[in-house]
Amino acid sequence: MNNRPILGVLLGNSAGVGPELVAKLAVQDIYKAYCRPVIIGDLRMFERGLQVIGGDVPYYPINDLSECDWERGYPVLDLKNQDPSLVPFGEAVQYCGKSDLDQMDTAIELCKAGKIEGFVFGPFHKGAMKMAGMHVESEHTYLADKFGVTSPFGEINMMDDLMTVRVTSHIPLKEVSENLTEETLREAITLGEITGESFGIRPRIAVAALNPHCGEFGLCGREEVDILAPTVEKVVAETGWDLTGPYSADTLFIRALNHGEFDVVVTLFHDQGQIALKLVGFERCITVAGGQPYPVATCAHGTAFDKVGTGSATTTSFERAVKAASKMALAKRTK
Repeated sequence: MNNRPILGVLLGNSAGVGPELVAKLAVQDIYKAYCRPVIIGDLRMFERGLQVIGGDVPYYPINDLSECDWERGYPVLDLKNQDPSLVPFGEAVQYCGKSDLDQMDTAIELCKAGKIEGFVFGPFHKGAMKMAGMHVESEHTYLADKFGVTSPFGEINMMDDLMTVRVTSHIPLKEVSENLTEETLREAITLGEITGESFGIRPRIAVAALNPHCGEFGLCGREEVDILAPTVEKVVAETGWDLTGPYSADTLFIRALNHGEFDVVVTLFHDQGQIALKLVGFERCITVAGGQPYPVATCAHGTAFDKVGTGSATTTSFERAVKAASKMALAKRTK
């Protein structure tokens, strides 16, 4: 147990299923297989999570991580910022969004101080965080700003051992081609490489094509000929990375998922990889904060406002997030 990494486990948005997920893994005694957890959030929200699922575990509040003793039970760094009477089930409110930001800020500072080695978080609510003053696009940009990250960073979607990284994300499909450049492709490839390395592997990276049949040598679109193939060749020549492509997207994921040929797939727009991963194993998908200096992961689903308070939310994705963050923390130690 003493060799396992110390990870923060953030309760997530108080109005969502995060507290229930954190509590379920505690009741099932899952954490000890991967890490030494420090639960971060309001103690009353953790207690409410236990109440919802009808479970109980030994736990105790702490004010500093020097008080952690995992033989006693689960330490809870109590932020004392969520009055249960002000927290509705299944609603996006500023009060809970502020707690999301407080949890992240606390975990970031603990990482910087060397008191935790990374963290996982229950689902946050982006809209509530923006109500509470988050003025950037997502938690990934928020993390990068707080950690001072300037190199490529962003959301990595992962199912089992396969990672996907996107060149473009939340833009209309009609704008994908104009945003597909050597620079944006290089950034995505680099993010895939450094995230693979954060798991302690030299990743095998494949780049997806944009057009049907990989563009048919320019007869069905020029992006493969003009941008994708030349950039792949340049990056390989410059870095020696295990990088190939472009490959037709309609067969690439068969090779990646069924035959295990690749560790990372670089996709060109949001749904190109999301559909494949979620169709094959939605509950097994997680999100990794790629490019950050510390391991950060979460489940791929959101706050599940339609399920909160019922105890019916499944824990598969959240457990895999804990496993991934722990693996990254151990790889970082070795590196």
